[in-house]
Amino acid sequence: MVQAQRREIIHPPAVSATNRRRSQRLPRPLRLTLVVIAAAAVFAVIVLWPAGRLGWVTGWFYVGIVTLYFLVNVIYLERVNPELIDARMRMGKGTKGWDIAWGVFVGPILISTYVVAGFDAVRFEWSTMSPLFWPIGLMLFLPGMALLSWSMGVNPFFEKTVRIQTDRGHQVIDTGPYAFVRHPGYVGLFGWCLSAPLLLGSWWAFVPAILSVVGLVIRTALEDRTLLQELDGYAAYAERVRYRLMPGVW
Repeated sequence: MVQAQRREIIHPPAVSATNRRRSQRLPRPLRLTLVVIAAAAVFAVIVLWPAGRLGWVTGWFYVGIVTLYFLVNVIYLERVNPELIDARMRMGKGTKGWDIAWGVFVGPILISTYVVAGFDAVRFEWSTMSPLFWPIGLMLFLPGMALLSWSMGVNPFFEKTVRIQTDRGHQVIDTGPYAFVRHPGYVGLFGWCLSAPLLLGSWWAFVPAILSVVGLVIRTALEDRTLLQELDGYAAYAERVRYRLMPGVW
């Protein structure tokens, strides 16, 4: 009786679905570049469509400045706080309901700044602003964006929504600009909001821009109350750093 020869078949190691997904991902620099391009494209539509024509030079300058900021900010965060980039691309679990409601009401006001500016400065010409105000707008925009980026750079918990980030080891940050005020990122956003009418040449755009600042102040108060009630160590931090936004004021 002849015994059949036993052959051993060696199977290649199984590749997990997670590893397959990772292998199919684009390189991180390319993915971040595509995100910046997509964000800039959407922003360009928001700014230029209300004007009704593509030849609005001031609008293109503004889109260019903001796009450059997007790019510089991503490069900076990738060097000093890369985990924040990923965190800000999603809505974290436990986002406060009041913050979602805030976004529903105030988000359109923020966007309407650009809609009103395009209607006013180009399409209907409701008002006229001297080009001399453009440098003033730039002087508001640049320091505001520098402060916003600095705040993001030192705070790994600077997500886009308000929540207690227990899944990320949420703790108090008291370095950098947080040593002076408790919510420096909002101060930077004030510069963004108030510079837009000046950079786009529209007096009427100040109406939604100022309303946006008011909305941000309200969000600051609500976020501060949430942190005082739910984040360990924040009450002690608030005793050391007394002011939310403006030293000596509030």
